[in-house]
Amino acid sequence: MTTYNTSDFRKGLKVQIDGIPYLMVEMNFRKPGKGNALYECKLKNLVRGTMLDRTYRAGQTLEEADVSEFAAQYLYRQQDMFVFMNNVTYEQYELTKEQVGDAWQFLKDGMECNLMVYNNNPLTVTPPNHVILKVEYAEPTARGNTATNVRKPVKLETGAEIGAPAFVNTGDYLRIDTRTGEYIERANGPE
Repeated sequence: MTTYNTSDFRKGLKVQIDGIPYLMVEMNFRKPGKGNALYECKLKNLVRGTMLDRTYRAGQTLEEADVSEFAAQYLYRQQDMFVFMNNVTYEQYELTKEQVGDAWQFLKDGMECNLMVYNNNPLTVTPPNHVILKVEYAEPTARGNTATNVRKPVKLETGAEIGAPAFVNTGDYLRIDTRTGEYIERANGPE
């Protein structure tokens, strides 16, 4: 198992503490007047999603977490379980509603996502940064109310609701930023 020295610490590093995988979200180097340098780290528990603050002295080490990320295809949803398939090995993984989080709003059958796995157990899924989704329902716009800054709620084909400009109609395709859940632009249709 690979170990990381404090000089290797950086944002995005996946480490293991007491057998649990953590993602290094933030790392600050501090050199007090006397003594060893300090590495103040914010770590996110990849299993539970909780945050942990730890300070390490220069020379300390952490183990590398056996976490892998790969492309996976979203297959279907069954109650509160979401099923994904590894594009290379065709192995299927089930994630709970809690593991998927708000990403469910942008998942369409057949969509390619990134799946994070620890010891062959799925942890999280990341949809593409931008998706094109069809508008299932949009309130009709009041005549003359076409200002670009006027927003209205629209329901997408995945069941999610987002705010969109007043000119968006039922049946339109929209490009959505999955990181923020915001409307970007109207699109021509599925890619």
